[in-house]
Order: sequence, then structure tokens, then C-alpha cells
Amino acid sequence: MRPWILPIARRCALGLALAATLAGPVMLPAAYAKEAPELGNDPAIEHHMMRLAATLRCLQCQNQTLAASEAPLAVDLRQEIREMLAKGETDAQIRSYLVARYGNFVLYRPPVQDDTILLWFGPGLLLVGGLAALYFTLKRRATQSLAAASDATLSAEDAKRAQRLLQEGAGEESHLS
Repeated sequence: MRPWILPIARRCALGLALAATLAGPVMLPAAYAKEAPELGNDPAIEHHMMRLAATLRCLQCQNQTLAASEAPLAVDLRQEIREMLAKGETDAQIRSYLVARYGNFVLYRPPVQDDTILLWFGPGLLLVGGLAALYFTLKRRATQSLAAASDATLSAEDAKRAQRLLQEGAGEESHLS
């Protein structure tokens, strides 16, 4: 076997490995490519549908609007809204249909009702409760530290000892100067 063939083969293998390593990240987005969202035939209905879908919640994603979600259920609901708009139904009729079918949860901003009152006012109540607890805790600590300071009175013997130590310290300072 010819000795110069081995280095050429090794270089080719390294070149192929390098090409695969560099091409991988370039080709990766193609592996995750999605189909473009289906658009309606009428741009006015499509715009109206997207504006309405932005006020509705995706039932599958729960943290996205119906307009932003690409879940299969969201795609189906957007198509259903397109068809209802094409029939001439109003936003209120479409919303009431979806609420009757899925409940207030489908609305991204549900109305204030008996069953949603905690949803609207719960975070504020928790904040006020936390601030009140913090205030009373700090107030109690302050009164406890004041009480501890007032309880720290020196006995007569301790006062004499402290006075003697202060005088000794003052005497030593005058010798140093």
C-alpha cells in the first residue's frame, strides 16, 4: 500500500466530519419548520378574526391568546370563528357561543362575577395581607427590642464596676499622651 494514501483518506474523513458539524446547525431550523397558518380568502374577515381571537384564550395552551397559539384546537377554533364571521355573526354572538360551549375560561379577560371575584381581587388582597403582616411583625420586633433595652438596667454592683473600668481607661489614656 502506498504511504501517502493514508494521510489523504484521513484528511477527507476529517473534512467530511467538519462539513457535517458545520452543516448540522444550518440545517436544524429546517427540521423544525412548520406550515404557514391557514389564511381565509377575505382579508377583512381574517383581520376581524385575528382581532377577536386576540381577546380569547387558547384552551390547550392556556397562557396564549387564540390568535397567537398554533395548537390544533386553536387552529380549529379560528376556522370556526372565520366561518361564523362569514355568516355575518357579531363579536358578541361569537363570544357568547364560545362561553356557552367552553365557559368564561375561554375569555382572556373574564368578567367580574361571583365565580371570578377571587381571580380579579385575590392578588390585591394577598398583597395587602402580606404588607399588613410585615407591618405588624416589624412593629412587634421594635417594641420587643425597646422592652429588652429597658430591662437591661445595671445593678448597683455592675454600675460601680463599669465606672471603675471607665476611670482606669481614662487614666491610661492620660499616661499615653
